[in-house]
Amino acid sequence: MKIKILSQKYNPLLKRKEVVFEADHSQEGQTAPRLELRKNLANMLQVELDLVFVEKVETKTGTTIAIGEANAYETPEQAKLVEREHIITRNIPPEKAKEEAEREKPKTQEPEEKKPIKEERTEEAESKKEFAEEAASASKTAKEAKEEKKEE
Repeated sequence: MKIKILSQKYNPLLKRKEVVFEADHSQEGQTAPRLELRKNLANMLQVELDLVFVEKVETKTGTTIAIGEANAYETPEQAKLVEREHIITRNIPPEKAKEEAEREKPKTQEPEEKKPIKEERTEEAESKKEFAEEAASASKTAKEAKEEKKEE
């Protein structure tokens, strides 16, 4: 695979080199994987592999030439700060991605005991009945008081 850098400019605000490149993959027959593109770009730009992130690669229809964009950062911290999460994920080698996925898996936890829904409903119903009974008794006492006043 042959890579040719079409344009390269330094972005001082984001502390990175922004590169547009052309990759001729006529010998392979298919578009090169991101990891291979990253390695070649890192060699050409004379930076470490961890500092290069390929944003996109598009093969022109009917050809074996792909046009892509990549960013080369000054430090890994700057890359993590600026680069979007999905681009970082795409540029992780498959072996590392599996290891990280295994590390991030949550440990199985015992499920918390939950009350059955029917019990919750009956408790609510009981409290509503108690409230209704209290309200009814309060209205009865009010009626009795009125009747007593009428009798007097």
